Amino acid sequence: MLTSHLVIGTTIAGHDINGGDIIFQLIMFLILLALLKKFAWGPIMGIMQQREEHVASEINAAESSKLEASKYLEEQRELLKQSRVEATQLIENAKKQGEAQREDIILHARTEAERLKESAKREIIQEREKAVVVLREQVASLSVLIASKVIEKELSETDQEKLINHYIQEAGEER
Repeated sequence: MLTSHLVIGTTIAGHDINGGDIIFQLIMFLILLALLKKFAWGPIMGIMQQREEHVASEINAAESSKLEASKYLEEQRELLKQSRVEATQLIENAKKQGEAQREDIILHARTEAERLKESAKREIIQEREKAVVVLREQVASLSVLIASKVIEKELSETDQEKLINHYIQEAGEER
């Protein structure tokens, strides 16, 4: 039995290479590539494109968040710095106000002390004047009393001295 085949082939180093099989396999390979390109390569590239866009957007969002966080951190540092400055100013103002109040209290106390001192001086002067007036009245009444007693009786010099001393003592006890 002889079969006749159309054989397109060549022999290379003792091996038969069938040209029809090669062409068939080449055509199948090209069809497979076309099918892969149409059904697999497009969706895979689409998925890859989506993934690339997603990664890029995530990177952009991360960079944006980093910039925002950096900006927020800087704002917080500035606010902290301002707070420290304000706190220092408040402390300084409180110290100045305390000093001013202290000086005011001291001035007020000195003024009040001076007023009390002057008032006490006036009272002392008034009391002294009253005492002088009372003393003058007593001396005058004693003088009148002594004069009337002396007139009533004629006394010797020693008797007059005793009488004067006696009335001075009486005047002292009456007070």
